[in-house]
Amino acid sequence: MKNNKLFIAIIIALIMGVLLGCTFYYQFPAHKEVFANNIRLLGTIFIRLIQMIIAPLVFCTLVVGIAKMGDMKMVGRVGVKAMAWFITASFFSLAIGLALVNLFKPGVNAKFDLDNMQDATELVSKTDALSLKSFIEHLIPQSVFEAFAHNEILQIVVFAVFFGIALTTLGERGNQIITLFDKISEVVLKMVTYVMWTAPLGVLGAIAGIVAVNGLSIFLVYGKFLIAFLGGLIVLWTILIIAGYFFLGKDVWRLMKAIKEPLLIAFSTTSSEAVFPKLVENLKEYGCSPKVVSFVLPLGYSFNLDGSMMYLTFASIFIAQIYEVEMSLATQIGMLLVLMVTSKGVAGVPRASLIVIVATCAMFNIPPEGIALILPIDHFCDMGRSMTNVLGNGLSTAAIDKFETNSQEE
Repeated sequence: MKNNKLFIAIIIALIMGVLLGCTFYYQFPAHKEVFANNIRLLGTIFIRLIQMIIAPLVFCTLVVGIAKMGDMKMVGRVGVKAMAWFITASFFSLAIGLALVNLFKPGVNAKFDLDNMQDATELVSKTDALSLKSFIEHLIPQSVFEAFAHNEILQIVVFAVFFGIALTTLGERGNQIITLFDKISEVVLKMVTYVMWTAPLGVLGAIAGIVAVNGLSIFLVYGKFLIAFLGGLIVLWTILIIAGYFFLGKDVWRLMKAIKEPLLIAFSTTSSEAVFPKLVENLKEYGCSPKVVSFVLPLGYSFNLDGSMMYLTFASIFIAQIYEVEMSLATQIGMLLVLMVTSKGVAGVPRASLIVIVATCAMFNIPPEGIALILPIDHFCDMGRSMTNVLGNGLSTAAIDKFETNSQEE
């Protein structure tokens, strides 16, 4: 019942946000910027409250999960299954984006101003973040305290895996430490229940702010782009749910119901990271093994962002279409394969998807400043891709848990 109350509160906040944003955009345009800057503080408060507890939760749950597995063969087995799922899902996500953008051709004959690209300057300057050096830096922490301070999830995962494995080798001598981390994770999850009641305010602030600045007319200007992208998300959701049904059977619908709040919050706040603690809690309530959740889910947040992956090929080819850059099928497949690798190299970088798109465009002789053309609509696209990221990670964790359970029974 409590979950339903929170879900209803978020829906109401979403509707109120749209109405409030439209009021300022259409009735008080002179004050819309001031209003947007102030109302967004509600979203900032919610996101920062969540960010406050992500690092300790990821670390404690992952360490406890590995330690409780006990058998390093099981850790390796689950890890291999997880990475196999992530790589397969990434390929299909990229392929769907590539297929849909070629089918709908939203950038062909689009009338955009190609002279004013100042908004792209900051993103173009950050393309140096996409390199082997940056990938290693984001993979291996220079200092675990720095990783915690900056919420570098991938770095925390790497340190936690080493720590958990080392703790397992201590045998009974490490039981007290395992118990301590287990209790800390319980306390943090209790904090999640309190923090989540600020989610409706965060949703209200995020939605009202963006609608007040852009208005609803933005959907008409980018109508073809949004319809094509929405079609891609529907196809991707269908494939993910079918894959989930293959492993979970009819339980896939129970899982969808269990993670409805994280899905809605991710959609409203455009942040899949913001729902990580709640997703951990909901997956455990659904029935997933805590040790599988605590191991697979943090990995998924680094390697399994299905919605973002689909957006990479979709947006890159969209920009190429606007600039009338001819790309053969072989070249587009080459771009897909490049994105399979480069998309993993900017973990923890703000607006990572846009930075990857800029770098990829430059690599394939597409004007990288064209990223400015999708910035006005990027927030709304981010709503869909963040929601899809959460769905993909929820399904992958539940499926791997079920597969692991079946393996043990055999």
